[in-house]
Amino acid sequence: MKALLRNKEDFLARGTAVPGPAKYRTLLKDCMAATQTGEPSEDSRDLLWDAILEEETAKRVILSNPHFFGSQRDALEGQRLYPEAEDRILSLKALFPDDQIHLFLAIRSPAGFLPKLLEKAGAGRRNAVLSETNPQDLRWSALISRITTAIPDIAITLWCYEDLPLIWAQVLREFGNLDEDSKVKGGLDMLADVMSAEGMRRLRHYMHQHPELTEAHKKRVFTAFLDKYAQEDQLEEDLDIADWTPAFIDQIDAAYDADVYQLGQTPGVKLLCP
Repeated sequence: MKALLRNKEDFLARGTAVPGPAKYRTLLKDCMAATQTGEPSEDSRDLLWDAILEEETAKRVILSNPHFFGSQRDALEGQRLYPEAEDRILSLKALFPDDQIHLFLAIRSPAGFLPKLLEKAGAGRRNAVLSETNPQDLRWSALISRITTAIPDIAITLWCYEDLPLIWAQVLREFGNLDEDSKVKGGLDMLADVMSAEGMRRLRHYMHQHPELTEAHKKRVFTAFLDKYAQEDQLEEDLDIADWTPAFIDQIDAAYDADVYQLGQTPGVKLLCP
């Protein structure tokens, strides 16, 4: 959200609004819940946009919320990721019937996603999830299939959480509907989180000396600098699940890689890659 707001003025100049989350998160939560018991009024769409945009006008609006598909506790039910996802998007569609919904979603290996999901869970919830869910069988492609079945005309853009340091600028440009060579603010921020200060200093100097680099070449440069200057403690994750052996984690990641490949071949899905 901070990165989006840093680019707010540049995005708006190109027709994309980035309202602050306080303007819509609670409002949309309440309105989406209301659609479960009745049809929205004919003027609800216009009233919502007036409340969200206030005096701004835009052809495209970015609404971001980690809980659009439900709370952290509701993010998993057995082998179903975000079981409420279809209903939530259908509620949005009911509120904004004349608008095109474009879903932007990060996906993540269950080897990292599941421990993060459970990090604040009580012992009972944690044990229940680990007994009911096989991380080797969790499929993001199944979630996307459910969503596209419910809303066939939805546009979907995905990326892997693990790739974010290398593609963060690209993700921001996709949010803002910008050209590939457009500049964005904060495009190197996630690299800075996992690379040493010396590495970032050298990288910024290199980028300044080579302004002609294509996006594909930049990603190769990022990878080379990350290989040399990465802070290993920032890249390694504390999985904190005692029964998960290194071999089991490798199996989870292998299944995830196959799932990502399948998503990359899915019609109507745009997968951002390094």
